[in-house]
Amino acid sequence: MLIRPPADILPSEITDPDVYRARRRFIAQAGGLALATALPAGHAHAALGPLVASPLSTTEGQTSRKAVTTYNNFYELGTDKSDPAENTHRLKPAPWQLRIEGLVNKPRSFGIDEILKLAPLEERIYRMRCVEGWSMVIPWVGIPLATLLKQADPQGSAKYVEFVSHYDKTTMTRGVLDWPYTEGLRLDEARHPLTLLAVGLYGDVLPVQNGAPVRLVVPWKYGFKSGKSIVAIRLVEKQPVTAWMKAGPSEYGFYSNVNPDVDHPRWSQATERRIGEFSKRKTLMYNGYADQVAAMYSGMDLRRFF
Repeated sequence: MLIRPPADILPSEITDPDVYRARRRFIAQAGGLALATALPAGHAHAALGPLVASPLSTTEGQTSRKAVTTYNNFYELGTDKSDPAENTHRLKPAPWQLRIEGLVNKPRSFGIDEILKLAPLEERIYRMRCVEGWSMVIPWVGIPLATLLKQADPQGSAKYVEFVSHYDKTTMTRGVLDWPYTEGLRLDEARHPLTLLAVGLYGDVLPVQNGAPVRLVVPWKYGFKSGKSIVAIRLVEKQPVTAWMKAGPSEYGFYSNVNPDVDHPRWSQATERRIGEFSKRKTLMYNGYADQVAAMYSGMDLRRFF
């Protein structure tokens, strides 16, 4: 079994590793980045500076920072929920280069500091839903992915975007998936205003366990679509085969839109448990973003294109 069925997750069940030391280690590694500003003595994180509040944010209450940074799916750093926060030393977020390649007229690489200069940093409070049945509300910080794609000038034949995550076989998990982790979107999905290239959360630089130094955030899809620690973005003509499609094609489709009417083969997707809450809630179509994204899937058989 690749993913265990969801458990009833209570706040008391969330592992509490030594977050302070993990965050200090991240700042030490990212010290050369423009986003790692000088810290007053005793601070355990780096602020990102002025942020633009986004009208795309939900008004729902945010999940606690402690839960968001200690209860994670990041299989390259371990398969238990507490593993990523405990194994941040396995990934060094600096120096870092993000390549944009494939069917583009201007292929190039970006350092994190260059990405930060492309557009004002926005804070977007998004619902995030995991295929395992739990959810969070997270204040991400980043720029629209469309802003970065525009810099590379996609060619007319480009129809899809493939994302490749960092993988180091000497330090990261072996087995489980066909590494490196890959994900994909249609080009119109990638250009959608909701799709975010995140560099932080809670106003701070992105912790390693949450996908430092740069990750994808696609809030109307299940969480595994939002690839972490991205090193390459490829514009391609044909639909890419993603890591989870390779591992379980009958369970993980390319689109992976949050859809309460299409069950996972091993459990229902009709309800979810918000981390920090005791009772379950009804899962919303497209994770509550139907008004913004449903038109992109008009006329599609959502059971076939799951």
